Amino acid sequence: MDLNTAIAELKQTPGFADNVGMVLIHNGVVRGWSRQNKAPITAIEITPDHEKMQAICAEIQQRPGIFRAIAHANGGLMHPGDDVLFLIVAGDIRENVKSALSDLLDRIKKEAVTKKEVFA
Repeated sequence: MDLNTAIAELKQTPGFADNVGMVLIHNGVVRGWSRQNKAPITAIEITPDHEKMQAICAEIQQRPGIFRAIAHANGGLMHPGDDVLFLIVAGDIRENVKSALSDLLDRIKKEAVTKKEVFA
């Protein structure tokens, strides 16, 4: 996903200018170490459930003030520094958008993406 293109397309969506005062973005990147024990990793195997991701986005979009929630996850064997997860949440005010992005991130990581670390 190209974030600049995604945001430009989002801004062209009818109703954007009337309903959006904030756009927040998450760009998840493969770390070079395990969160569990800080051991170095060489790669990570990512398996996204795209249908579940879209369902979660649809739920987040039902929240007050949220105009759009977008999620994209790369799958397969990824290496440290690679982009894995992109999230975009657009909405009316800071309080609505911040909490929506936080919940979207937590739910997608918990419910829609699995990963397996590959150690050196």
